[in-house]
Amino acid sequence: MRFEGSMVAIVTPMRDGAVDLRALKELTAWHLAEGTEGIVPCGTTGEGATLTAAERAEVVKAVLEVAKGKAAVIAGAGSNSTREAIAGVQAAKELGADGALVVTPYYNKPTQEGLYRHYLAIHEAARFPVVAYNVPSRTSVDLLPDTVARLVAAGAICGIKEATASMDRQVQLVERCGKDAIAYLSGDDFTAVPFLACGGHGVISVVANIIPRQFASMLAAARAGRFEEAFAAQVRMAALNRAMFVETSPGPVKAAVALMGKCGPELRLPLAPVSEKSLAAVREAMVQYGVPLA
Repeated sequence: MRFEGSMVAIVTPMRDGAVDLRALKELTAWHLAEGTEGIVPCGTTGEGATLTAAERAEVVKAVLEVAKGKAAVIAGAGSNSTREAIAGVQAAKELGADGALVVTPYYNKPTQEGLYRHYLAIHEAARFPVVAYNVPSRTSVDLLPDTVARLVAAGAICGIKEATASMDRQVQLVERCGKDAIAYLSGDDFTAVPFLACGGHGVISVVANIIPRQFASMLAAARAGRFEEAFAAQVRMAALNRAMFVETSPGPVKAAVALMGKCGPELRLPLAPVSEKSLAAVREAMVQYGVPLA
């Protein structure tokens, strides 16, 4: 399965400290109806770092029950321990996901050689489609284009979620690896249209949690070469994008989904609820864009 188009980094609804699987299934069904082409559970936005292995399995299973065969499902499975990452990818494979999203190891600060060996070890152990997730702002390490090219040559990854917001980086990836060698997926809503113009195939989005149809339409326009139309849509949602990061994500977007009445605003520590000031900013941006509130 080719990973492309509008993919949502779906929030994980919670109630009284536990995962709200019913709300998650309803959210997933809504995304399918709204044109979302891929569901990415247990990522950063899904608070995968504070879910237990059993909870991650429950979340992925719930999404698959609704979305299997209708949209790509890429399960968050990364860890800063290679052994744990292998176990996570193997679990995603056993559950029936279409692929696994594997973040670069955080805190350890591996070298480029360490990063290469990390993903190669996962590939050799799991033999499953892996999308590498490069987000230096959260991990303190940067998966560089030359290393990505080595991984592509080894067949270790099928895609990369690139969250540097750098178009020069995306051009370098295409230069080193080839235009269609792997799936190039942006992890940055603010530069979604420019990313596609630079050879990207899709976006794993935060804001698509609340405007999935509009986000999918914007990407469809860009992929069809209608960049003036797509860029106008990008500009229109700029303020809404900013609101989703007024505090550490996924706090604001989870508050936004709650304002729509689709799940509760509950987060898991160490994340705290957004402040009243931030909540007001989120609500105002939603109203200005025309997002329906509950």
